[in-house]
Amino acid sequence: MATLLPYLREHRGTLLVVAAVSLVGAAAALAQPLLVGRVITAVEAGDAVAPVVAVLVGVLLGASLLGAVQQYLLQRTAEGVVLSTRRSLVARVLRLPLAELDQRRTGDLVSRVGSDTTLLRAVVTSGLVEVVSSVVVVVGAVVAMAVVDVVLLAVTLTAVAVGMTAAISVARRLRALALASQQRVGEMSSAVERALSAVRTIRASGATDREVDAVGASARAAYDAGVRAARTGAVVSPVVGVAVQGSFIAVLGVGGYRVAGGALTVAELVSFILFLFLLVMPLGQLVSAFAQLQLGLGALTRIEEVLRLPEEDPGPVSAPAGRAGAPLLELRDVSFTYPDGTRVLDRVSLAVPRGARTALVGPSGAGKSTLLSLVERFSDVTGGAVLVDGVDVRELPRAALRARLGYVEQEAPVLAGTLRENLVLAAPDAGDDELAAVLAAVGLTGVATRSPAGLDAPVGEGGVLLSGGERQRLAISRSLLARPELLLLDEPTASLDARNERALQDALDAVAERTTLLVVAHRLSTVVGSDQIVVLDGGRVVGVGTHAELLETTPLYRELAATQLLV
Repeated sequence: MATLLPYLREHRGTLLVVAAVSLVGAAAALAQPLLVGRVITAVEAGDAVAPVVAVLVGVLLGASLLGAVQQYLLQRTAEGVVLSTRRSLVARVLRLPLAELDQRRTGDLVSRVGSDTTLLRAVVTSGLVEVVSSVVVVVGAVVAMAVVDVVLLAVTLTAVAVGMTAAISVARRLRALALASQQRVGEMSSAVERALSAVRTIRASGATDREVDAVGASARAAYDAGVRAARTGAVVSPVVGVAVQGSFIAVLGVGGYRVAGGALTVAELVSFILFLFLLVMPLGQLVSAFAQLQLGLGALTRIEEVLRLPEEDPGPVSAPAGRAGAPLLELRDVSFTYPDGTRVLDRVSLAVPRGARTALVGPSGAGKSTLLSLVERFSDVTGGAVLVDGVDVRELPRAALRARLGYVEQEAPVLAGTLRENLVLAAPDAGDDELAAVLAAVGLTGVATRSPAGLDAPVGEGGVLLSGGERQRLAISRSLLARPELLLLDEPTASLDARNERALQDALDAVAERTTLLVVAHRLSTVVGSDQIVVLDGGRVVGVGTHAELLETTPLYRELAATQLLV
């Protein structure tokens, strides 16, 4: 329960109103048996009953109206709890360190934001606030029943206590079952996300039926877990029902005997029975609320697991001044080792002068892409230092560092949406003229003009409506639009044909006049004109120089050039 309170705190004003309404409603409910008793007494005495009936009808209508108001406020509060929880979850997920995200399945995270948060709605609407009014009604009913007849009260409490104890013991099991059910739902969502993200490959491989079976198996596991929770939850209501029916039968039997003996009047017995209903109904609500709370706490466990994860460290608030004359980017004895002990970079040192074009080349697995990730601080070095203007990047605010960098990944993602939405991701204030200019620079003008929607043409999920080369160039244009001081390019021409590669090279030549470039390349033809080429092998620098110099001094580079017919 204490875990849930922070989620309700921002809605405490509304919840206090609901609690007040609930208390008034509880008072109205407690008044009804007394008014019914007065009506019966008036009929027996031959007195006028119209005034009492009018008051009774007014109380009934007022209680109904208050109930409607209470339910609306509870539903709205529940939606607010879900909204704030989803916002917090999304904010945390999008700020998690990349190393943490790499270890988690996207579908499971989506499930936590979607289905897990939805269960919190039931926790609020099932009666967390109603607990207040229910307790008031229960206490009031017990006091009134004690006034009417202590013997009947003892009979009632004995029957109710047995049933409620059994119901609560069953409801306690729901939390673990609900947690298991939500975990299975998360695994199913991950299986669906995995299949959809590679649907073309799956179909081309003739694996559609196998994937359908795999996702179906995940769905079946979620179903089985849900059925186990439902089976346990289904026991709660019958147990409560038995307690209610048992207490009612016992009161009728004992009460009838006491009326026959003159110890109790008919009006008192009727009032007692009505108070009995007022007692058992809120008790049933309390048990139901407890059961729903167990379901919600199961989901809350998964939500809290993500919210407890630390966000990516934003870095210092302010940045120290750069050192005059220092290279724009420098790596000093940089090493990087994954948590499993795999070393990717080993004492790498290099300098990227301002305004120069530097290329990183080498065989696959040499550590080229990892080096770019360290510059962006997606991960931090495990040895040595990365410096920008002579300042260790760990002393710079991450946002300030990344604002100076442009980064195009090897598998450059295109976001679902339009061309415009993709382009302005890093430059939200860019105008149409700027967008058109940057598209022209990378040879994408035709993409913007082939649809009547122009820049507002959709690109499809993951850019599926674009070719591979168009997706790569769109990612490059997106980075260029932000005018970075240093542009990091990881295999920018990997998906381009010869014609578009030439067009992109021309664009990069123009960009290089005002922006420092650090380019990872497998095709040496794209970097032979670089100011310096750094050759990596096995996480170490084995050569630095121009194309001509490396042909003379570095056997690995000479081998790479020979295989690509550049010598």
